[in-house]
This record gives sequence, C-alpha cells and structure tokens, in this order.
Amino acid sequence: MAAPAHSTGTRAGRHAIRGHDLLQWRRQQLSRGGQAAGLDWLLDLEGGMGWQQLQQLRLHPETLLHLQVPLERLEALWQRHCNGQEPLQYLVGQCPWRDLTLQVAPGVLIPRQETELLVDLALAIWAGAGSPDGPRRWADLGTGSGCLALALALAWPQSQGHAIDRSTEALRQAAANLNSQGLEHRVQLLEGEWWMPLQPHWGALDLVVSNPPYIPRWVWQGLEPVVRDHEPALALVGGDDGLEALRAIASAAALALAPGGWLLLEHHHDQSAAVLELLRAGGLVEVTPHPDLEGQWRFASARRAPERP
Repeated sequence: MAAPAHSTGTRAGRHAIRGHDLLQWRRQQLSRGGQAAGLDWLLDLEGGMGWQQLQQLRLHPETLLHLQVPLERLEALWQRHCNGQEPLQYLVGQCPWRDLTLQVAPGVLIPRQETELLVDLALAIWAGAGSPDGPRRWADLGTGSGCLALALALAWPQSQGHAIDRSTEALRQAAANLNSQGLEHRVQLLEGEWWMPLQPHWGALDLVVSNPPYIPRWVWQGLEPVVRDHEPALALVGGDDGLEALRAIASAAALALAPGGWLLLEHHHDQSAAVLELLRAGGLVEVTPHPDLEGQWRFASARRAPERP
C-alpha cells in the first residue's frame, strides 16, 4: 500500500490533502500506538480538523481538505506523545476548557473537565445569594493555569479577584491566560502558600475556590506516565494521605472568609467524608458534598457563619 500523500502548502498558509489520504495517514499513526481520541484531538486543536468534519470523511473520502499545519508536524507531535508520553496539551501549547482555550506548558497542571463543575457550583451558590454582580472579593487558591480565576472574572466583571500559587511558573502561565482576555487588572496574582498572601484581605473574602493537590503519594506513584512523569507533582500530590493542602485550607478558612463567605473545594473521589470533617473542624457551617458528572462526591462547599443581626 502506498504511503499517503503529504499535505502541500497553499498561498493562504494552509495545507491541502484529500480525505482518503488523511484517513490512511490516521490509520498508520494509530498502528504505531496511542489512542484514537488523542489523535483526533491533535487533528482538531493543531490541525483544525474538527471531529464532526473527520466523521464526514468516511462518507466523502474524496473531499479536499485544508489543514492548518502540514502532516509532518502532526506526525512529529504524535510520535513524541507516543514515544515519550508527553501530554498532547503541552505539545500543542493549549487546552480547551469550558468555553475557553487556555495556554498550557510544562510545569503547570493541565485543567481537567471535572474542574469546570467547580465554576458552575460557584455561580449557582452565588446566584442563590441574590447578588447579580457577584461577590465583592473572591480568591482562587492554587490557581495553576488560572482557569478558575479566568472563568470567575469573566462571569463577574464587577468583582475583584485574587489568584494565588506558590509556583512562579504557574503564575506566569495564569498571567498569560488572564492577559489574553484583558483581565490582568481585575485579578491580582499573588505568590505564596494558600491563605498567607491574602492576609491583608482576611475577613473580607466573600468566596474562595480551590482545586488543590489532593492525590495521595502512593496513588500518584501508580498514575500513567503521561501524568506522573510530566505534570508537576507540586500540583498533584497532597502528601501521604492526599489531605495535606485541604487540611491547611480548611483550618484557616474561618479566619480568612468574610462573615457568611463561602469556600468551595475539589478533592479526590474517595475523600468526601474526610474533607467534610475538616471543614466542620475548621468552624465552618452548612458543610455540603457535591457530585461530579459521574455521581462521585468530588466537591465540597461550606461557609463562615454569618454575623447575627
């Protein structure tokens, strides 16, 4: 069988290829390793070939297509992914998340789909508080790529946000993502451990969200190499029991939150009971678990008791 024709450049900077050649190329790549979903993701994000368009090729393989990059680049990236287990998001430099496309790079955690639900939870809780403009002041502890801070700043243009991380590299990436949306003046980036950089605002934080490192060390050691060997352990490992960061956040929350202020956390799928107990021990009230898309208890909410009238 002849090898598929390489894509050829066009004057618009796009690369023409027939559908049957692209499908043959795709089969060849998958025969060398990797998952079909990953290769299709690469074709979409780097090549500009959406999943629906790819499915239509099976009915109309004679279609002339135009890729954003030559096949040689896509093949090189795919082989790096297969041979070295490098995350495709790092290789492409971006990650779709919620309705955003975030810049990502080695040294910064790749945003996960389930973390999108933490934004939905924040919006739902604040909608129930009856303030259409959002909280006056909110914070994101352990911001990483800045995904949560970016989503909240877009949802609440009248609010002041703070994004905290102990990684300079993460703060640099968060700054790039905030700048891409013109939000750099509405979210203050602070370097340090959890609540400490926010001390000037203790007692005035209406809402705080966090997706901290929560994977127990022994679980992390058994993760797939694409995660364990490439994404930062600093953003993944929560100590021997996975609760180290969650314990630190819960213990100081009643001091840092405003009266009636909310704390929303993401945690490991089997940590719900332990996290709820940490929140109660920290003096918070209305402690509540929340499920992820698969029905697992993945999130928790709690608040500082409101002041009595």
